[in-house]
Amino acid sequence: MKIEVKVLGQLFKIGQIVNTHGIKGEVKVYPLTEEPNKFKRLKTVLVDGIEKNILGVKFQKDRVILKIEGIDSMNDAETYKGKYIEILRDKEPELPPDTYYVVDLKECTVYDTSGKELGKVFDVISTPNNDVYWIKEPKELLIPVLKDIVFTIDIGLKKIVIKPVGEWQDED
Repeated sequence: MKIEVKVLGQLFKIGQIVNTHGIKGEVKVYPLTEEPNKFKRLKTVLVDGIEKNILGVKFQKDRVILKIEGIDSMNDAETYKGKYIEILRDKEPELPPDTYYVVDLKECTVYDTSGKELGKVFDVISTPNNDVYWIKEPKELLIPVLKDIVFTIDIGLKKIVIKPVGEWQDED
């Protein structure tokens, strides 16, 4: 019997089932989180809007192997390929100061200190040294997230203020 959970609140996609693993119904998950270890602390996840218990977690290279309640054979697991593993946002811990969820940053519009609107954050690219905010429109722009470039981030107002582009971007 399937029990559908009425989801109140925002969902985070934390992984996508990409394949089966073994014959006992385990699934191979591509993590969509910077912290794959978070799978260890989760007791339940949502798959297709249905809350399911996590019965086991293993790690393999860049994948997470999950044993999920109700997926008991390779054939069962096969039907879940491509589906997302989600959790309720309120199950996530409070973030440290000056740390933001990418989903929140992607709702922000970037302005420079003179008030010029540069566009909305399309995505956040992680690099070894710093994150980069990617604006696609109206003009593509990659903004290094450094204290001397990004001055303020206000998730409540959905607004990011940066130093004017000409003052930090290399001219070609």
